[in-house]
Amino acid sequence: MIKTHRIKLYPNATMRGAFQLLFDYRRYCYNLALESWNGMYDESLFMDDKSLRPNERKVRNELVNNKQDWQYELSARVLQLAVHDLAQGWRNFFNPQMPNHGRPRFKSKKRSRNTFKTDRAQVINNRLRLDRPRGCTSWYDIRMAEPVRWAGQLKTATVVEEADGYYVALVVEVDESVAVKAGHTVTGVDANIARFDYRDATGYQSVSTMSAKLLRLYDRITHYQRLLARKRVANPSNFRSQNYRATRAKLQRDYQKVTRIQMDLLHKFTHQLVQTNDVIVIEDLDNLHMHMNKRLAKNLHRSLFGKFKKIMQYKCAWSGVKLVMVDRFYPSTQRCSQCSFVKTGADRIALEGNRRHHTGHDQYLCYQCGASMRRDQNAVENLIQYAMVN
Repeated sequence: MIKTHRIKLYPNATMRGAFQLLFDYRRYCYNLALESWNGMYDESLFMDDKSLRPNERKVRNELVNNKQDWQYELSARVLQLAVHDLAQGWRNFFNPQMPNHGRPRFKSKKRSRNTFKTDRAQVINNRLRLDRPRGCTSWYDIRMAEPVRWAGQLKTATVVEEADGYYVALVVEVDESVAVKAGHTVTGVDANIARFDYRDATGYQSVSTMSAKLLRLYDRITHYQRLLARKRVANPSNFRSQNYRATRAKLQRDYQKVTRIQMDLLHKFTHQLVQTNDVIVIEDLDNLHMHMNKRLAKNLHRSLFGKFKKIMQYKCAWSGVKLVMVDRFYPSTQRCSQCSFVKTGADRIALEGNRRHHTGHDQYLCYQCGASMRRDQNAVENLIQYAMVN
């Protein structure tokens, strides 16, 4: 089983300089590999010879055979893994199951994220030891904010630079056998804008994903974005002033705060679900097409539907919980959980409710059996019944 632990790093001045060199080197290797890849592909088209088509091995050998002298002073694994990431990007681009994956593009020093990866890292005495390049005399172990949570084989270490410092993502292969839970505690989670609704032993519960602090941060982000846009419009040729960089740093810090608050909320909620239930039912929502609604796109994006599904998938696998994915076309909102009547046509519940029957968006009234309840409670019951039947 593969698990990843993300830890903050506290490098000294020497290792901070080494990080910047490795960030630049990784970007250089990726761009050079992409240039070679495109060149090999154009050559194969010109010669009409499919045997000349590029692949990971050909591009890697091309870069290794044409190394400059200064490249031997940096880690060879950064080059190897940069080419591997490029090849994975092309595989994702041509994968029919990933139709929205973009074509690999060149990395920019101004816009791309500073990161590099190595598979030769070690954790010794709660410190991270990266592979020292040839001829380097000043090299130090890096203090980590906490020890690694899991004992196992360290596969890769990915170092990234964020607004408040450096972080490492340690990929650990853990030898664990997970026993599938044999209980019958079932719950359904209905995803809504700004909240998740579910049922536990005490009744129906709701978890908000749009707290007051998040709303204040969103307002500040909008303010900083407008300031930056005005500076770019006022002086398009030379807008990177000291005030511009300071405002951009504030914007990055606020984005980081938003991400941390959202992830903290999701991890606590999903941990509670997998610890107290044996079967969990969620909807397989079509997030991409839902975001195309121009009136709800931003709120849908902030409601974290896609991230919630990904976290539930791996946490259920870790804990032995059965995760049931309901088909996206299942009418959990329109179906009555008491008599199974499904609303169609003009009787359906829309965003503004149902004007024909004068019901609100959050109200469910069955036109066949007369049952009246909250729309979210009815959807949760339908999800639970779906798991029982299937």
